[in-house]
Amino acid sequence: MRDIYNQTKPWESEETDTLTATATPFQLIVWNDEVNTFEWVIETLMDICKHTQEQAEQSAMIIHHNGKYAVKNGDYHTLKLMCDAITERGISATIESTKN
Repeated sequence: MRDIYNQTKPWESEETDTLTATATPFQLIVWNDEVNTFEWVIETLMDICKHTQEQAEQSAMIIHHNGKYAVKNGDYHTLKLMCDAITERGISATIESTKN
C-alpha cells in the first residue's frame, strides 16, 4: 500500500526552500589551520555558537578534513558578532552569502 502521508508535495518543498533561503541568507565559515587544537575549536563552538559537545566535535572533524565548514546559518548581524568572537580567539572565520 502506498503511504500518501509521507510523500513530498511539490508546493511544500518549494515553500520550505524559499523560506529557508530568505530566513538564513548567510553562513559562518570556520577555517582549518595548523595552530589551534581540536579542544580549543570545540570549546569555542560550544561557547560562541551554542553547539552541543557532539555538534562541536563533528564540526571540528569536518573543518580538519575539508579545510572549512559552515558552522552556523543566519542573518548577517548575528553571524558577524559570532565571527568576531571566534576570530578574537585566534580561529579563522568568515561570513559568506548563501545566495549565488
